[in-house]
Amino acid sequence: MIDAVGDVQKVLLLGGTSEIGLAIVRELAGRRRIGVVLAGRPGARLDAAAEGLRTAGHAVDVVPFDAEDASTFTPAIEAAFAGDDVDVAVIAFGVLGHPEAAWQDPAVARSLATVNYTAPVTVGVEVAGRLRGQGRGAIVVLSSVAGERPRRSNFAYGSTKAGVDAFFTGLREALRPDGVRVLVVRPGFVHTRMTADLAPAPLAVTAEQVAAITVDGLRAGKETVWAPAPLRVVMSVLRHLPAPVFRRLPI
Repeated sequence: MIDAVGDVQKVLLLGGTSEIGLAIVRELAGRRRIGVVLAGRPGARLDAAAEGLRTAGHAVDVVPFDAEDASTFTPAIEAAFAGDDVDVAVIAFGVLGHPEAAWQDPAVARSLATVNYTAPVTVGVEVAGRLRGQGRGAIVVLSSVAGERPRRSNFAYGSTKAGVDAFFTGLREALRPDGVRVLVVRPGFVHTRMTADLAPAPLAVTAEQVAAITVDGLRAGKETVWAPAPLRVVMSVLRHLPAPVFRRLPI
């Protein structure tokens, strides 16, 4: 439960090897020791993530979760909510996919949509039900500025993030009467394993910077944050550019 000074005591990370997700967990903990449930694909990376948190003094449980296998969703969430209440659930899994194959190969398109949209929505509904039962808690979901106006270079990925963003923005309003909060995080380019082979975009940030912005936003009661903050203005301009101008922008 959240303690007397408002600090979280237990966090669920869906996407247990996500660099941004793990950075958010560490930022939420600060100097305190907390309980963490890492839900992810079993393997060396998940084991390493758990060991890193345990070395820092946190109590860590690991549960199997695969965004492409819906049969793992309910057992993972049931395990996470066993015992103490979950204060914050972070939904941080996703893939970039191959931008050209994603609009030409149905199997690639289906996989991208499943991991980036169908799975987050499905687990989001289940987590929301659990938090409603508690009467409190927060969901943090990683969206992307790519969803605000998808571009030719990555429109399949952008479309999945647009859908996730819209769903969790609406879920926030649906959960408001129940005392459950939803924070939508819209990062730009983030230096992680997923983007290691890409040229950095302007206003690129690190996972730790996204985490700091996210936790500051959560504590300030914000509903949506951009990482970095100037992207809010940039994206507002881009959303309103005429299509002929927008398509001439550098990829």
